[in-house]
Amino acid sequence: MAKKLVIVESPAKAKTIEKFLGKDFEVRASMGHIIDLPKKGLGVNTRKDFAPKYEVIEKKDKLIDELKAASKRADEVYLAPDPDREGEFIAWSLQHTLGLKNPHRAVFHEITKRAVQEAIQQPREINEDLFNAQQARRVLDRLVGYKISPLLWRRIQSGTSAGRVQSVALRLICDREAEIRAFEPEEYWSITATLSKQKQSERFEAALFSRLGDAVEATDDVIEGEEQAAEANAETKNGKGNKGRIKVTSQQEAEAILNDLKDATYSVYKYEEREQRRQPPLPYTTSTMQQDASSRLYFKPKKTMSVAQQLYEGIELGERGHQGLITYMRTDSTRISDEAQTSVKAHINEHYGKPYVGAGRTGKVKATTQDAHEAIRPTDVDLTPAIVKHFLSPDQFKLYNLVWRRFVASFMTAAIFDTVRIDIAAKQYIFRASGSNLKFQGFYAVWSREEDEKLLPVMRVKDPLDCHGVKPEQHFTQPPPRFSEASLIKELEEQGIGRPSTYVPIISTIQDRGYVDQEQRRFVPTWLGETVNEVLNKHFPNIVDTGFTADMERKLDDVEDGRRSWIEFLSTFYTDFKTTMEKAEAEMNRVQKPLEETDEQCPDCGRNLVIRTGRFGRFISCSGFPECKYRRSVVNKTGALCPLCGGDLVERKTRVKKKIFYGCGNYPTCNFAVWEQPVPELCPNDGGLMVIPRGSKTAVCYADFVANQQASADKPVQEVATVGDAQEALGEKPARTRAATTRKKATTTTTAGKRTTSTRAKTSTRAKAGSTTKTKAKATTRSKKTSAAAEGGADGEVASKTTRRPRAVAKASSK
Repeated sequence: MAKKLVIVESPAKAKTIEKFLGKDFEVRASMGHIIDLPKKGLGVNTRKDFAPKYEVIEKKDKLIDELKAASKRADEVYLAPDPDREGEFIAWSLQHTLGLKNPHRAVFHEITKRAVQEAIQQPREINEDLFNAQQARRVLDRLVGYKISPLLWRRIQSGTSAGRVQSVALRLICDREAEIRAFEPEEYWSITATLSKQKQSERFEAALFSRLGDAVEATDDVIEGEEQAAEANAETKNGKGNKGRIKVTSQQEAEAILNDLKDATYSVYKYEEREQRRQPPLPYTTSTMQQDASSRLYFKPKKTMSVAQQLYEGIELGERGHQGLITYMRTDSTRISDEAQTSVKAHINEHYGKPYVGAGRTGKVKATTQDAHEAIRPTDVDLTPAIVKHFLSPDQFKLYNLVWRRFVASFMTAAIFDTVRIDIAAKQYIFRASGSNLKFQGFYAVWSREEDEKLLPVMRVKDPLDCHGVKPEQHFTQPPPRFSEASLIKELEEQGIGRPSTYVPIISTIQDRGYVDQEQRRFVPTWLGETVNEVLNKHFPNIVDTGFTADMERKLDDVEDGRRSWIEFLSTFYTDFKTTMEKAEAEMNRVQKPLEETDEQCPDCGRNLVIRTGRFGRFISCSGFPECKYRRSVVNKTGALCPLCGGDLVERKTRVKKKIFYGCGNYPTCNFAVWEQPVPELCPNDGGLMVIPRGSKTAVCYADFVANQQASADKPVQEVATVGDAQEALGEKPARTRAATTRKKATTTTTAGKRTTSTRAKTSTRAKAGSTTKTKAKATTRSKKTSAAAEGGADGEVASKTTRRPRAVAKASSK
């Protein structure tokens, strides 16, 4: 019988830890939080020191009983959730819910045998200040969300919400969009000369830079890192750059300069060679890991954190056993432990040589940095990506490879470049050419770089040059870019808003609420998002103010450090917030989205159809409402026709995972659906459907595509994917209608590009003939109920809970 009980959050973490502890230990998982504020109601007594009313989370009662029984059997109990505010809250809730007396708090930042055993040997008590900081954050977020959100439901649209941090993120996106709309592009011209040393074939390009004699501010030849180099390059591309540089703002100016240069001679005016060092990057924090995973691996932040969690909690490594591969992944610190520094320097010395061993970069500690944890790094630097690759999934390997290389690179020496800058005189003008050559790799031995080397011939001052042409090119300055997920996280971090654990929930919330869309992986605010932002700016300016929100984060840090009372903190905030709330209740007016006109007419009464916004999103209805109650869902037509019934193929999304597929617009009468994007053109071979396979840009015949898929899989493949099949492929478990099941069983044969589906044909014939009166009656009833659901303003397939729909599309919604 186990004498000691260890409780962690997850089964994966429990499995790893159990192998590090002896038979005297039993390791259990709490499956995350076991208590929380109630789902309904405020759950906070604002009149009695903001006392929260916690409730056991639904379906956790049995688990709690099991943990209680296990704790009674044990002589000692160790609480070992994650080493942050949220982990401390879980430890506190376990102590009070299980009725534990004097439990041990075990804290470790990496799940390795050494770290876990040290934590068990040197436990501490639950940190009340750390717990109070998390409790204060939870109560604060509840006060803001539960007070403002209902007001937004009544004044704007149900389903909307406000949050202390999400609303600031929304404001950043909306403010950036306003900048883009207000931006007025400015014309500018570049003039480039193609030159060579006299009587030599090797050519190079030089750009018009200044007038002879003009003072030009020198550029910085010491580059701290890749980010600074990228920023400088972006400024140059946008018509900015060195002060004193000649500005050509029109075609007339460019042509005037070209006329001046017609009989010009070119010679070297100034030739500079110097050594440039580029410093290695810093170790990863949560935000920089998310940014790099986005730009280098195309991972969304949510996916990055999910994969990082797997690497942290432990991977089975064959003979090495189950162990965590990276340190705790929620951190804002770039600090590295002395032991880890010694280990990585030894690894670099052994595998790359002493010249590559650097002092290590850990960066400056910001005022907003908690610095409670190390930077994200591999737990054992000798476990190279190559060694562990066959134990990892592809995504796990990609992220581990990124973390490992970043950590090793941060402790290597700077890369050294030989740089050349040549100023070339032509009449009263100076052209400039720059080149570089990597002299010593330094950290680039493990960290990839994208820029190409640009070599220039060796020259001396006054060397004459041959000109092979001068080319003018028109440009326009560009507006600031929209935020991507990575750049939004970077901006939030720089503004001191949120913490490592909050970045992913913030992004998920503003997307789930319909406040933003994504175009080319960048955020664009919707009408709803801009409306909510405008209302919050007007009535709750502090809530969306970046400075105010950052100040709240600093005060929460003070609570964590024991420098401030959490009750005093909340009391100060709530006094002003309550007054603002009462004023908003009285002054905020109802906001209605303007109707969008369409070029369609109502089939019932002949009036124009309009697009409205209701509880479940956008829908089309008659402009004569309420006299005429015609309405239907908004769909994006592909221009292609259904091969089964001739209806329009439209874009749809699965309900849970929001994956795009394409289905027949006559659903539920016709259940045809495909994953591949259909195109309007017909197949030149058989006149059938054409689709663009995922990952391709070229349309192919759908019949051939299915045949190829079948051949590659070496197993039967359905001719068409029904809506239910689409859900099953995503791991969603739809219940199928009888018709869908019949299609599933249908036998498909492919002969010379022609397709026959005998069972489907028979089923379709019976349906059209009305041979099964009972089935037809049920279909009619379902159709009426689905229409009734649409009366509430929903998309046609997003019915209310009381509506009985064809079960094959229970998790799909049209867009």
